[in-house]
Amino acid sequence: MYAVVENGGKQYRVQPGQVVRLEKLAGDPGTQVELGRVLAVEKDGSLLTGSDVAGAKVTGTIELQDRGVKTLVFKFKRKKQYKRTIGHRQYFTAVKVSDIVA
Repeated sequence: MYAVVENGGKQYRVQPGQVVRLEKLAGDPGTQVELGRVLAVEKDGSLLTGSDVAGAKVTGTIELQDRGVKTLVFKFKRKKQYKRTIGHRQYFTAVKVSDIVA
């Protein structure tokens, strides 16, 4: 059984027991959360979408609140002696999926 959920403008395919890195969610490690919109659920070999998954829920436990790997952004304009380097670390929340209810 798996589900497709939407969080932070991205779609994730999740299964019970899987740890997923999502956009930052409010909450401390150990708290229960309900993941975003459920778009599809695979149950008993058939894929349910649209109005069939209207009451579906995906719940999980927050495992970790952290920041990702640093990405370097380098700006450059030729012949103008312009160079800028900045770094960025995106916040994320690691969630262990516990249950899919369809």
